[in-house]
Amino acid sequence: MKLVCLDLEGVLIPEIWLAVAEKTGVDGLRRTTRDEPDYDVLMNYRLGLLAEHDIRLPFIQEVIGTLRPLPGAKDFIDWLKSVTQVIILSDTFSQFATPLMRQLDFPTLFCHELVVDAEGRITGYALRQDDQKRKAVEAFRSLNFEIIASGDSYNDLSMLQSADAGILFRPSDAFAAEYPDFPVTREHAELRAEIEKRL
Repeated sequence: MKLVCLDLEGVLIPEIWLAVAEKTGVDGLRRTTRDEPDYDVLMNYRLGLLAEHDIRLPFIQEVIGTLRPLPGAKDFIDWLKSVTQVIILSDTFSQFATPLMRQLDFPTLFCHELVVDAEGRITGYALRQDDQKRKAVEAFRSLNFEIIASGDSYNDLSMLQSADAGILFRPSDAFAAEYPDFPVTREHAELRAEIEKRL
């Protein structure tokens, strides 16, 4: 049986931190997993900026409420769910993802949790599991699923490498050049075509 594992931000929805950077003018929040492969380094950098500028969870959730899935993403996920099993493996947080998951008709999502104080300050984060994307793929494969995975950046690499087939979606040119064995897709129609070849 086939199972498709997808990254969320940059594949189905816009990058949430980029939207927050745009709204707040805090350029440091534009740094993403495309720029920093060490997730712990990246998140601690972000938490420092949130504290410095007193940016709290309710404000971030307001920004998220203005976002919509990427063009073509809803039709793509609707098609994918009609032909196979789909699980979203994301390094986002449940407090961020829910409004956007609603717009995608709630595909199954594995992600992390933020630690938030009573005043709405984000004081930390709790990973569901270290390297959760790779471990999830390995667990699914141990259950005799054949995994097709797609993502866009460094935090997807172990998932792509652990899958039976990995497909890049709108990666940076540098990332794509570094890992030329993965096919590169730029539109959801192209991603659908690559997945269809493997179903």
